Amino acid sequence: MGHVSTYLNFAGNTEEAFAYYGFIFGTSVATLSRFADMPDIPVAPHETSLILNMSMPIHAGHVIMGSDMVPSLGHTLRIGNNTTVVLDTDSREQADVYFAALSAGGDDQQRQGMDDMPWGAYWGVCLDRFGIRWMINHTTH
Repeated sequence: MGHVSTYLNFAGNTEEAFAYYGFIFGTSVATLSRFADMPDIPVAPHETSLILNMSMPIHAGHVIMGSDMVPSLGHTLRIGNNTTVVLDTDSREQADVYFAALSAGGDDQQRQGMDDMPWGAYWGVCLDRFGIRWMINHTTH
């Protein structure tokens, strides 16, 4: 079943932020993977311990997810790419419909079209015409 969550990007301190949020909301990390866990993603050796993805339930079923921005991959943290609305869909077709509608009129430079990802998802991200960042995801396995 589809759901909506929030994705947060950090400048190397995702673990610290999630420890803080866990304290506030009285919860703990549900999933954690580091760049070292995904060798297909070429990061600098000193970046392999950084967070690729982390998730935590916070309130009323809402989940936050997060990642460290990685300089060797060309990532630069700034207002506008630090928070993303995530739509997990029930099908690839639904993902395509949402992506097409949300990316229409948006910033082409901030768009990564829907594609199969090495972590087992059909995934894309775009900035809509209002400057809101959307991540569309359909888990394929």
